[in-house]
Amino acid sequence: MIGGDPIDPNAPNPSKTTELHRHFGLMHAVALNVSMMVGAGVFVTIPLMLLHVPGPYSLLIWVAAGVLMLMDGLVWSELAAALPGSGGSYVYMLECYGKKRWGRWMAFLFVWQFLISGPLEVASGLITMATIATALHPVFKSFSWTISDPDTGLGIVVDPARLMVCLCGLFIIGLLYRSIASLGRLTITVWLGVLAVIGWILVEGVLRFDPAVAFDFGGRAATWPADFGIALGGVGQAMILAMYAYLGYYTVCYIGDEVRDPGRTLPRAIQISSLLACVLFIGLHLAMLGVVSWQAVPPIKKDLDDYSLAAAFMKQIHGDWAVVLVTLLLIWSCFGSTYAGMLGYSRIPYGAARHGHFFAAFASVHPGYRIPHISLLLVGGMTLFWVFFDLEIVINTLLATRILEQFIGQIIGVLLLRRYQPERPRPYRIWLYPLPCLLALVGWLFMYFSAGLLFVGIGAATMAVGTVVFLAWSRWTDDWPWR
Repeated sequence: MIGGDPIDPNAPNPSKTTELHRHFGLMHAVALNVSMMVGAGVFVTIPLMLLHVPGPYSLLIWVAAGVLMLMDGLVWSELAAALPGSGGSYVYMLECYGKKRWGRWMAFLFVWQFLISGPLEVASGLITMATIATALHPVFKSFSWTISDPDTGLGIVVDPARLMVCLCGLFIIGLLYRSIASLGRLTITVWLGVLAVIGWILVEGVLRFDPAVAFDFGGRAATWPADFGIALGGVGQAMILAMYAYLGYYTVCYIGDEVRDPGRTLPRAIQISSLLACVLFIGLHLAMLGVVSWQAVPPIKKDLDDYSLAAAFMKQIHGDWAVVLVTLLLIWSCFGSTYAGMLGYSRIPYGAARHGHFFAAFASVHPGYRIPHISLLLVGGMTLFWVFFDLEIVINTLLATRILEQFIGQIIGVLLLRRYQPERPRPYRIWLYPLPCLLALVGWLFMYFSAGLLFVGIGAATMAVGTVVFLAWSRWTDDWPWR
């Protein structure tokens, strides 16, 4: 039977017996989520979205992706409140599908795909930082070594900018290798820097907003594409970009053992972060494209490699000095999102190892700092590996590998938990259950099949190979399903 195991009232609660300290309150939790979401990704994705959905129609993509985020956030909220613990989705899969049966498989698959998608997501912040730096000064393009496949677009790039962000990644690992109490304070400091660039752009945009520019239905936006299939494909690709920018509304769930009053704090942090991101991203879109015409954005992808919409926006208003300042602030935003992501994701191998489903060494907690330091070094090292890959390849790969094993897996999991463990305490319950679950399921499936055949194949192959490895590992350990 698929479903959770009966609750043993005498069994220790892993969220109660942890060695980690609970220093994250609501403000810290929101700061962590927003820092992960509001990096420079939103500024990079807007021009790319315009390639797929022209003009003011692209605003609808932010709304549609925001609705999916809010619906999925309700799923995260119920699971996080009922099952708080380091590892987040790993803990949810294990409990929802049954700790001694199917839950072992689903939890293994989550950790398996995470070893690809987690570092990919964190690395995307560093890649964005490299792109912004390249546009700022020619020294970052003084040499470039590239290997690529013209048929698939897969390739790696080595240049001064990528080498620089590798050093930055090492610096972030050093910052995270310290007390969690210090990390909470540093998270808020990073968050304030992220909000500074957003606040500046929003104020400048509001003061100079021109509705005729923002809602210009000329050019490619004069008519909606006649071929619905092509239009739908464009919508899907734009949705992937928007959801990439939104990713991170659940980051604090991965450090559930370090959050105060998690049954109340985690749902509130998820929903506040999601609503705040929707308002901020739509506001940023209108602010910049209400000053800079969307038709002035390069319509060819290769021309976007050195293009910064935020820099064009500030140059039009204030000139070159503002371009330099906003670029530096965007680099700080990338730093903040990378910092937040590496902090949250470093807890996943730790949580898995602590439950006996990953190498025991990664369950180690630093005796002085009380942080999972071995897990941090694993995630940090894999993140540095991915910074040499193309950004769009990274975005498509991380979503394709994550949708099946994590997002869809959790939606089904919360349904199973409701059915097989109705007596489990639930400090938070999904509003209008199960409608948000069904809407989120449809949204994630749409995005998965919109990624393209290559990435659909990567997602399916990740799951298939992970299953084979799981079966071999279970045979070696003489565990379910072999006994």
